[in-house]
Amino acid sequence: MTEILVLYYSRYGNVAKMAQQISHGIESVTGCKARIRTVPPVSTVCESTADNIPESGPPFATYQDLEECAGLALGSPTRFGNMAAPLKYFLDGTSDIWFSGKLIGKPAAVFTSTASLHGGQETTLLSMMLPLLHHGMIIVGVPYSVPELLTTSSGGTPYGPSHTAGQNADVDLTAEEKQICIALGKRLAETVLDLERGRE
Repeated sequence: MTEILVLYYSRYGNVAKMAQQISHGIESVTGCKARIRTVPPVSTVCESTADNIPESGPPFATYQDLEECAGLALGSPTRFGNMAAPLKYFLDGTSDIWFSGKLIGKPAAVFTSTASLHGGQETTLLSMMLPLLHHGMIIVGVPYSVPELLTTSSGGTPYGPSHTAGQNADVDLTAEEKQICIALGKRLAETVLDLERGRE
C-alpha cells in the first residue's frame, strides 16, 4: 500500500475532523492508505517535553513519518493568518530532511480551519505551502472541477480545503466542506500514484 501522511495540529477538533475527511478521500483510491499523525502543543512559558504517546487521537508524528510518506496533507488552524506554532515548531526541525532531499518531488496539500469566514484562511494555507516548497514538494490544490468549490458559502478555497468553525469553534463541517476535503484527499492520492507510475 502507498502511504500518504495526513499531519495536522488541532486545538478544538475541527482540523482533526477535516483530516478524517481527507483520509477518506485518500483511501477511496485503490492502493492508497492514510497515515494520520498530529503534533503536541508547545509551551508558552518554556520549552517542555510532551509524552511520546498522546492521551487520545492519533500518534505524534516523527520525522521518519515524513521521510517514509509518498505524499503529505498538512493541516493547521489559523493563528493571525499563519499556521499554528506547534506545526511550525515541528517543521522547523526538518533541516536534516531538507539536506537529504527526501521530500523532493513528493505531492503535498494543505488545509485549515478558522473562527470566521475571513479569518485568514488563504494566508494560512499559503504559509503552510512555503516550507513544503523549500523541501521541493509538488503542491496540489483544489480545482474548480470540484463543484462544491463554487457553491460553498462557508469554507473552501482553490489553495486547499478550509472550514469556518465559528467564534466558539462549535460549528460542524458543512456538506460542501466535507466534499472539498474528500476531493483533495482523492486528488492527492491520484497524483501520488500517477507520479509513481511515471517513475517506473
